[in-house]
Amino acid sequence: MTRSCARPGCGDPASATFGYDYAERTVYLDPLSEEAHPASYDVCRRHADTLSVPKGWHLIDQRRARTSVAGFLTAP
Repeated sequence: MTRSCARPGCGDPASATFGYDYAERTVYLDPLSEEAHPASYDVCRRHADTLSVPKGWHLIDQRRARTSVAGFLTAP
């Protein structure tokens, strides 16, 4: 089952999941999690790409950080 964007009025398919670390004032934006979790939010690509955080907070976008290393490995 495809999950939809959590933004009101948007029915696009979710492509990313974000959550808050209130103590660190940080928002983590990750690739779409395998399962929905009540403490995180799923958003479509458009809303993920334009996500902004409150002044004094940090956004850590980890969507592009998780890439396969298979393409970088070479045989001796």
